Amino acid sequence: MPCLYLIPVTLGETPHERVLPDYNKHIICSLRHFIVEEVRTARRFLKQVDRDIDIDSLHFYPMGKHADAALFSRYLAPLRQGESIGVVSEAGCPAVADPGADVVAIAQREGMQVVPLVGPSSILLAVMGSGFNGQSFAFNGYLPIHPADRAKRIKQLEARSQAEHQTQLFIETPYRNAKMVADLLANLNPRTRLCIASGLTTESEYLRTCTVKQWRQTPPPDLGKTPTIFALYAG
Repeated sequence: MPCLYLIPVTLGETPHERVLPDYNKHIICSLRHFIVEEVRTARRFLKQVDRDIDIDSLHFYPMGKHADAALFSRYLAPLRQGESIGVVSEAGCPAVADPGADVVAIAQREGMQVVPLVGPSSILLAVMGSGFNGQSFAFNGYLPIHPADRAKRIKQLEARSQAEHQTQLFIETPYRNAKMVADLLANLNPRTRLCIASGLTTESEYLRTCTVKQWRQTPPPDLGKTPTIFALYAG
Protein backbone atom coordinates (compact mmCIF):
# COMPACT_ATOMS: atom_id res chain seq x y z
CA MET A 1 0.00 0.00 0.00
CA PRO A 2 1.43 3.46 -0.88
CA CYS A 3 2.41 5.52 2.15
CA LEU A 4 3.46 9.00 3.16
CA TYR A 5 6.74 8.28 4.96
CA LEU A 6 7.94 10.84 7.51
CA ILE A 7 11.73 10.56 7.28
CA PRO A 8 13.86 11.96 10.14
CA VAL A 9 17.28 13.41 9.40
CA THR A 10 20.31 14.02 11.58
CA LEU A 11 20.33 17.00 13.95
CA GLY A 12 23.73 18.19 12.74
CA GLU A 13 26.87 16.93 11.07
CA THR A 14 26.43 13.50 12.61
CA PRO A 15 26.99 10.31 10.60
CA HIS A 16 23.52 9.01 9.80
CA GLU A 17 24.55 5.50 10.85
CA ARG A 18 24.72 6.70 14.47
CA VAL A 19 21.15 7.91 14.72
CA LEU A 20 19.09 6.37 11.90
CA PRO A 21 18.17 2.69 11.49
CA ASP A 22 19.01 0.74 8.35
CA TYR A 23 15.30 0.40 7.63
CA ASN A 24 15.13 4.13 6.86
CA LYS A 25 17.75 3.71 4.14
CA HIS A 26 15.72 0.86 2.67
CA ILE A 27 12.63 3.08 2.52
CA ILE A 28 14.52 6.11 1.15
CA CYS A 29 16.00 4.07 -1.69
CA SER A 30 12.54 2.82 -2.66
CA LEU A 31 11.10 6.32 -3.15
CA ARG A 32 11.03 8.62 -6.18
CA HIS A 33 9.08 11.53 -4.67
CA PHE A 34 10.08 13.73 -1.73
CA ILE A 35 8.30 16.67 -0.11
CA VAL A 36 11.12 18.63 1.51
CA GLU A 37 11.73 21.74 3.57
CA GLU A 38 14.72 22.73 1.43
CA VAL A 39 15.63 20.96 -1.80
CA ARG A 40 19.38 21.55 -1.60
CA THR A 41 19.85 20.13 1.90
CA ALA A 42 17.42 17.27 1.24
CA ARG A 43 19.43 16.23 -1.81
CA ARG A 44 22.62 16.33 0.27
CA PHE A 45 21.04 14.23 3.02
CA LEU A 46 19.82 11.58 0.60
CA LYS A 47 23.27 11.39 -0.99
CA GLN A 48 24.80 10.88 2.46
CA VAL A 49 22.41 8.02 3.14
CA ASP A 50 23.31 6.33 -0.15
CA ARG A 51 25.99 7.87 -2.32
CA ASP A 52 24.89 5.67 -5.23
CA ILE A 53 21.39 7.11 -5.26
CA ASP A 54 20.44 8.72 -8.58
CA ILE A 55 19.46 12.15 -7.27
CA ASP A 56 18.59 13.56 -10.69
CA SER A 57 15.94 10.88 -11.21
CA LEU A 58 14.03 11.98 -8.08
CA HIS A 59 11.24 14.53 -7.78
CA PHE A 60 11.39 17.19 -5.05
CA TYR A 61 8.52 19.39 -3.86
CA PRO A 62 9.46 22.32 -1.57
CA MET A 63 7.47 23.05 1.59
CA GLY A 64 9.82 25.60 3.24
CA LYS A 65 8.94 29.09 4.43
CA HIS A 66 8.81 30.50 0.89
CA ALA A 67 6.67 27.67 -0.49
CA ASP A 68 3.05 28.15 -1.47
CA ALA A 69 0.99 26.13 1.03
CA ALA A 70 -1.79 25.99 -1.54
CA LEU A 71 0.40 23.58 -3.52
CA PHE A 72 0.77 21.05 -0.69
CA SER A 73 -2.30 19.08 -1.75
CA ARG A 74 -0.93 18.81 -5.30
CA TYR A 75 2.33 17.42 -3.93
CA LEU A 76 0.38 14.35 -2.80
CA ALA A 77 -0.74 13.53 -6.35
CA PRO A 78 1.76 10.65 -6.75
CA LEU A 79 0.40 9.10 -3.55
CA ARG A 80 -3.14 9.28 -4.90
CA GLN A 81 -1.85 7.51 -8.00
CA GLY A 82 -0.24 4.69 -6.03
CA GLU A 83 3.34 5.92 -5.43
CA SER A 84 4.74 6.41 -1.93
CA ILE A 85 6.21 9.78 -0.94
CA GLY A 86 8.81 10.78 1.64
CA VAL A 87 8.69 13.94 3.77
CA VAL A 88 12.08 15.37 4.77
CA SER A 89 12.72 18.33 7.11
CA GLU A 90 15.88 20.35 7.73
CA ALA A 91 16.67 18.65 11.04
CA GLY A 92 15.15 15.98 13.23
CA CYS A 93 11.63 14.67 12.74
CA PRO A 94 9.25 15.98 10.06
CA ALA A 95 5.94 17.58 11.10
CA VAL A 96 7.22 18.59 14.57
CA ALA A 97 7.67 22.37 14.66
CA ASP A 98 7.81 22.02 10.91
CA PRO A 99 5.64 22.73 7.84
CA GLY A 100 5.44 18.99 7.23
CA ALA A 101 2.51 18.96 9.65
CA ASP A 102 0.35 20.67 7.01
CA VAL A 103 1.14 17.97 4.47
CA VAL A 104 0.37 15.23 7.00
CA ALA A 105 -2.95 16.91 7.86
CA ILE A 106 -4.01 16.77 4.21
CA ALA A 107 -3.02 13.11 3.96
CA GLN A 108 -4.95 12.25 7.11
CA ARG A 109 -8.06 14.05 5.90
CA GLU A 110 -7.96 12.00 2.70
CA GLY A 111 -7.45 8.72 4.52
CA MET A 112 -3.94 8.13 3.20
CA GLN A 113 -1.56 5.91 5.14
CA VAL A 114 1.01 7.94 7.11
CA VAL A 115 4.11 6.16 8.42
CA PRO A 116 6.47 8.03 10.79
CA LEU A 117 9.96 6.51 10.79
CA VAL A 118 12.33 6.32 13.75
CA GLY A 119 14.94 9.06 14.18
CA PRO A 120 16.30 11.75 16.50
CA SER A 121 13.97 14.34 18.03
CA SER A 122 15.70 17.13 19.96
CA ILE A 123 12.52 17.64 21.99
CA LEU A 124 12.38 14.08 23.29
CA LEU A 125 16.15 13.88 23.75
CA ALA A 126 16.04 17.04 25.87
CA VAL A 127 13.21 15.65 28.01
CA MET A 128 15.13 12.40 28.46
CA GLY A 129 18.31 14.15 29.55
CA SER A 130 16.81 16.92 31.65
CA GLY A 131 15.76 14.99 34.71
CA PHE A 132 12.38 16.73 34.56
CA ASN A 133 8.87 15.29 34.44
CA GLY A 134 8.71 13.01 31.39
CA GLN A 135 5.04 12.14 31.85
CA SER A 136 3.75 15.68 31.38
CA PHE A 137 5.59 18.13 29.16
CA ALA A 138 4.74 20.81 26.61
CA PHE A 139 6.69 22.12 23.65
CA ASN A 140 6.01 25.83 23.17
CA GLY A 141 8.00 26.58 20.02
CA TYR A 142 9.46 30.08 19.85
CA LEU A 143 8.89 32.66 22.58
CA PRO A 144 8.03 36.31 21.74
CA ILE A 145 10.92 38.51 20.60
CA HIS A 146 9.79 41.77 22.22
CA PRO A 147 11.48 41.98 25.68
CA ALA A 148 8.32 42.75 27.66
CA ASP A 149 6.28 40.07 25.91
CA ARG A 150 9.07 37.55 26.31
CA ALA A 151 9.46 38.25 30.03
CA LYS A 152 5.71 37.82 30.50
CA ARG A 153 5.70 34.54 28.57
CA ILE A 154 8.66 33.14 30.53
CA LYS A 155 6.87 33.85 33.81
CA GLN A 156 3.66 32.29 32.46
CA LEU A 157 5.50 29.09 31.55
CA GLU A 158 7.16 29.00 34.95
CA ALA A 159 3.81 29.44 36.70
CA ARG A 160 2.24 26.72 34.55
CA SER A 161 5.11 24.35 35.30
CA GLN A 162 4.70 24.94 39.01
CA ALA A 163 0.90 24.62 38.98
CA GLU A 164 0.74 21.53 36.76
CA HIS A 165 4.13 19.92 37.55
CA GLN A 166 4.73 20.07 33.80
CA THR A 167 8.04 20.39 31.96
CA GLN A 168 8.05 23.40 29.60
CA LEU A 169 10.24 23.31 26.48
CA PHE A 170 10.96 25.95 23.86
CA ILE A 171 13.51 26.96 21.24
CA GLU A 172 15.15 30.08 19.86
CA THR A 173 16.76 31.06 16.58
CA PRO A 174 20.33 29.86 17.24
CA TYR A 175 22.06 33.23 16.85
CA ARG A 176 19.85 34.54 19.68
CA ASN A 177 20.73 31.76 22.13
CA ALA A 178 22.79 34.05 24.36
CA LYS A 179 19.94 36.55 24.62
CA MET A 180 17.54 33.75 25.52
CA VAL A 181 19.81 32.56 28.32
CA ALA A 182 20.11 36.11 29.65
CA ASP A 183 16.33 36.61 29.59
CA LEU A 184 15.68 33.32 31.35
CA LEU A 185 18.16 34.05 34.11
CA ALA A 186 16.72 37.54 34.56
CA ASN A 187 13.08 36.45 34.82
CA LEU A 188 12.96 33.01 36.43
CA ASN A 189 12.85 32.23 40.14
CA PRO A 190 16.29 31.24 41.48
CA ARG A 191 14.89 27.84 42.57
CA THR A 192 13.45 26.97 39.14
CA ARG A 193 15.48 24.34 37.31
CA LEU A 194 16.63 25.08 33.77
CA CYS A 195 18.00 22.56 31.27
CA ILE A 196 20.06 23.71 28.31
CA ALA A 197 20.40 21.03 25.62
CA SER A 198 22.53 22.15 22.68
CA GLY A 199 23.91 20.37 19.63
CA LEU A 200 22.28 17.08 20.62
CA THR A 201 23.79 13.95 19.01
CA THR A 202 26.67 16.02 17.55
CA GLU A 203 30.29 16.27 18.63
CA SER A 204 29.56 19.63 20.28
CA GLU A 205 26.68 18.23 22.38
CA TYR A 206 26.07 20.10 25.64
CA LEU A 207 23.33 19.07 28.06
CA ARG A 208 23.14 20.32 31.62
CA THR A 209 20.44 20.99 34.23
CA CYS A 210 20.92 23.46 37.09
CA THR A 211 18.81 25.77 39.19
CA VAL A 212 18.61 29.33 37.91
CA LYS A 213 20.67 30.39 40.92
CA GLN A 214 23.43 27.96 39.90
CA TRP A 215 23.29 29.13 36.26
CA ARG A 216 23.73 32.73 37.43
CA GLN A 217 26.82 31.71 39.35
CA THR A 218 28.24 29.55 36.54
CA PRO A 219 26.78 30.55 33.15
CA PRO A 220 26.76 28.05 30.26
CA PRO A 221 29.46 28.20 27.60
CA ASP A 222 28.94 30.23 24.45
CA LEU A 223 26.28 28.33 22.52
CA GLY A 224 27.07 30.23 19.34
CA LYS A 225 24.72 29.34 16.51
CA THR A 226 24.11 25.79 17.70
CA PRO A 227 20.46 24.59 17.69
CA THR A 228 19.39 24.47 21.32
CA ILE A 229 16.40 23.29 23.34
CA PHE A 230 15.56 25.07 26.60
CA ALA A 231 13.49 23.34 29.29
CA LEU A 232 12.32 24.62 32.65
CA TYR A 233 10.70 22.90 35.56
CA ALA A 234 9.30 24.61 38.62
CA GLY A 235 7.15 21.74 39.84
